[in-house]
Amino acid sequence: MTYPRLVSQTAFGPRTNAMIFSRFSRFRRGAQADTISALYGMIVAQARLPCFYRDYTVADTVNGRFDLIVLHLALALERLTPEAGLRGLTQGLFDRFCQDMDHNLREMGVGDLKVPQEMRRMGEAFYGRAHAYRAALSAADAGQALVATVTRNIYSGSSASPAAAGRLAAYIRAAVHDLKGQETAALAAGTLRFPDPAAIPTVTG
Repeated sequence: MTYPRLVSQTAFGPRTNAMIFSRFSRFRRGAQADTISALYGMIVAQARLPCFYRDYTVADTVNGRFDLIVLHLALALERLTPEAGLRGLTQGLFDRFCQDMDHNLREMGVGDLKVPQEMRRMGEAFYGRAHAYRAALSAADAGQALVATVTRNIYSGSSASPAAAGRLAAYIRAAVHDLKGQETAALAAGTLRFPDPAAIPTVTG
């Protein structure tokens, strides 16, 4: 499965490394923009749940928060992509992410000349991570593949928290299951449902 027209026409694809995020300024107005903002707000709110930083030991840093937003955005896009009627939401949601990252960079004091470079880096990070999560979920042993993927991408390769990585992998699988069960009409109305990370059992052994 590939994302709809996020590839080659905007941020992703073989010809676009130099143009990542160049078109996000055309973010849609009106009712659809309100739906996109609602969906993105749910993604960010989920990624900011204290449980991830306290119990899952994700680093409560700029990079740690970015990685969790990327994870949840990738999961949401993977769910939205197959729905032909939601293609506009899919593109708009990605555009909204770009706007948010641009705004955050400027609030952090990154200069105008440096912002495009940092946006390209973030775009490449998103695309690489989204591809890695999709590949892991499609692997024969998705559980172990996801553990390896989150260890590399979210825990920066550290082996200090194998239990946390295993629990996060289990959370991702639960999130995929919940998103698949969510009706198209609910998504189109601006509702995303993620599992409660606190309810995912701690991995032992």
